[in-house]
Amino acid sequence: MSTSSAPTPTPTPALEPLEPRAEWRARDIADRALWTYRLTGADIAELDAALAHARARCPDVLDITREDFPLPTLAATLERFEDELIDGRGFQLISGLPVERYGDADACRIYWGIGMHLGRPWPQNKHGHLLGDVTDQGRYASDPTARGNELGPIGMPYHSDGSDLVGLMCLRKAKSGGISTVANALLAHNEMVRTRPDLAAVLYQPMIYDLRGEEQPGHAPTYEMPVFSRHRHRLFVRYIRPYIESARRHPGVPAITAVQREAFDLLDRMCRDPDFNVYMDLQPGDMQFINNYHVLHARTAFEDYPEPGRKRFLKRLWLETRKLTERPPHLELRGAKAWWGRQRTKAS
Repeated sequence: MSTSSAPTPTPTPALEPLEPRAEWRARDIADRALWTYRLTGADIAELDAALAHARARCPDVLDITREDFPLPTLAATLERFEDELIDGRGFQLISGLPVERYGDADACRIYWGIGMHLGRPWPQNKHGHLLGDVTDQGRYASDPTARGNELGPIGMPYHSDGSDLVGLMCLRKAKSGGISTVANALLAHNEMVRTRPDLAAVLYQPMIYDLRGEEQPGHAPTYEMPVFSRHRHRLFVRYIRPYIESARRHPGVPAITAVQREAFDLLDRMCRDPDFNVYMDLQPGDMQFINNYHVLHARTAFEDYPEPGRKRFLKRLWLETRKLTERPPHLELRGAKAWWGRQRTKAS
């Protein structure tokens, strides 16, 4: 794709609120029990049995499939969660996994096994990493090739990741801060359509994003994608403002226009509005799953422990849900299926 000119405008679909059943405000979900499932003793015993089965069959965690991690009872609960992720509020918290009992390796096997019941693994970068580390890796926001999971103690703005679903499992908390927060981007879209359709229409136009060093050799360092997309009756949101901003470093990429900036600012304000979001102080063993197309996520700044073994550490999964059979063409796997089976590597 050329980066020498502005994106080619595309026809904006008729603007209307989409999937209103998935709208929620903070008051609707104030009861954390609505979106938190605490694992029971019977669940833990079932996970223990699945872990033993998977370890006997698959030395490598990345080889574990849904069939290798049998959950005779819990599987039905996870299927309900997947329905809620796609057609409901768009996020779910699973708590109570005793990670201190398992250690990191077996906790990751259980997390991966649960993830395989919610979807298929999706590569998180050009190296094909499937089980990513979210921890301070000594990278800085000023580095245009740094990825969000590598950054240190700064807060992160509301954004989406590059998959249908994203999962986070907390292994160790920060000394303070590092709170996860999610915002209802679908509600933000619908409110923009109702109150500022002119700005909603701007976000239906392609935006230029920075690949931040993830491009293949000989390919352009940017790509185009709208923030809002409609496919049949569904809304698909993809928004990473820092990547839109940093794309301007490449020759020929036009400046962000005043009306684009106004649209971004409105979306950001809505996501930061306490009426649109919910905060989660993830504890060790907590697993958070999010629908990237309906919910944006962010993180508050944090203070970390100085000792390496105590630093804030989460594991990340990107998943392709089986519940979505169709997506806009620009949100398809983009080569991941061809990649799958040729190589599977761990994040370092």
